[in-house]
Amino acid sequence: MRVLITGAAGFLGSHLTDRFLEEGHGVIGMDNFITGSPDNIAHLTGNPGFEFVEHNVTRYIAVDGPLDGVLHFASPASPIDYIELPIQTLKVGSLGTHNALGVAKLKGARFMLASTSEVYGDPQVHPQPETYWGHVNPVGPRGVYDEAKRFAEALTMAYHRVHAIDTRIVRIFNTYGPRMRARDGRVVSNFIVQALRGQPLTVYGAGQQTRSFSYVDDTVDGIYRLFMSARVDPTNIGNPDEFTVLELAQKVLELTGSRLPIRHEPLPQDDPTRRKPDITVATSVLGWHPRVTLREGLERTIAHFRRVLAG
Repeated sequence: MRVLITGAAGFLGSHLTDRFLEEGHGVIGMDNFITGSPDNIAHLTGNPGFEFVEHNVTRYIAVDGPLDGVLHFASPASPIDYIELPIQTLKVGSLGTHNALGVAKLKGARFMLASTSEVYGDPQVHPQPETYWGHVNPVGPRGVYDEAKRFAEALTMAYHRVHAIDTRIVRIFNTYGPRMRARDGRVVSNFIVQALRGQPLTVYGAGQQTRSFSYVDDTVDGIYRLFMSARVDPTNIGNPDEFTVLELAQKVLELTGSRLPIRHEPLPQDDPTRRKPDITVATSVLGWHPRVTLREGLERTIAHFRRVLAG
């Protein structure tokens, strides 16, 4: 196949690009480097299966030649990004999704939307199945990301129903691993970078809020399987092992050999109290389940950040 991956220089998009190339497909990567980095795709220089186009997907997208797939992974995706880039976040979820769907329609290509567990907001159902409609504050600071993705899902399904586009929607739960930015704002990278720099670990509230952390290789495998499947409805991809944020902080301190204090700060507005995917669909339909334990994944991610900070 020949596929277009938007956000290809981002953390997740670059790993997904690697997977498609490893499977023998051709990839056109597209990014404008607002949150992505050329470093994430530097190793692909000279790869005959990879082309790169620097472009902002909120503007019209033109691609020469045939396409078999369009995977829309362009978007700011961390709490820091939501605060600093709220309008860009909304535009890439709306205009960007519209443009990416337009390319898929023009080329007769399969379309995949990278959605998120954030569509569930601060959930009142636990764990969260795909049938849950969510509990989102549309006017809160996090709402720009939550509602951008909820709108993108609605637009994707509209194109599926009206234009018969072959669509996929993946709802991605907290993913971590190499190529995350040091100043990412996500809890795993925050804790690791603080520990390696000898700084107190910042925990918001009492640290009893829970998250389910999926290592990037597992997440990408689930995404790839979903893209290759026939499932149209949204599908959760995430690790159902649930940890408190305080447990994560203690694990990072243990694995980095740090004896640093934990500093508690007030909870941000609308911070979800619990987050855990119901992956019944992914397991039964895709034959997928996560394989990398939190300990193993953290060890690999810590090694990555040691190299980054040393450089």
